[in-house]
Amino acid sequence: MSDSSGHKLCDRIDIFSADVSSSLALPYADKGIQAGFPSPAQDYINESIDLNREIVKHPAATFYGRVEGDSMIEEGIEPGDILVIDRSIEPADGDLTVCCVDGDFTLKRIRLEQDRVWLLPSNETFDPILVTPDNRFEVWGVVTYTIKQTRRPRKRLHASR
Repeated sequence: MSDSSGHKLCDRIDIFSADVSSSLALPYADKGIQAGFPSPAQDYINESIDLNREIVKHPAATFYGRVEGDSMIEEGIEPGDILVIDRSIEPADGDLTVCCVDGDFTLKRIRLEQDRVWLLPSNETFDPILVTPDNRFEVWGVVTYTIKQTRRPRKRLHASR
């Protein structure tokens, strides 16, 4: 979706269904992980966590989306991040939402006013989108979690032969 000057207004989001048919319990540091001063390491981790059960509250209405674009970069949401999107949640003012505007998916914060709906980017190079009666508009789902890769890719060493 572009504005009248040709500037891109929306990002693309690839959507995938959430498969919660399997369970994978992973070790869980139930005492927390210090982000400040280090604490003595836990000798044993007795708890486990299943991310399917932790982050997917409504399996039949939950989907994953991979972000393409940078309209939410100032919130730390970058291309390649994975969104957990729950379609059963009624959007509230300020929610991070995946919306469909005139056939295009976009990821934006939603501002609900008495007589207007705004879709707000978190990148100063993108303009807010005012939803008008002329738009085909749907809040497709509410983002409940963002999963991002934090390990930087390693540079490959080219071996000469």
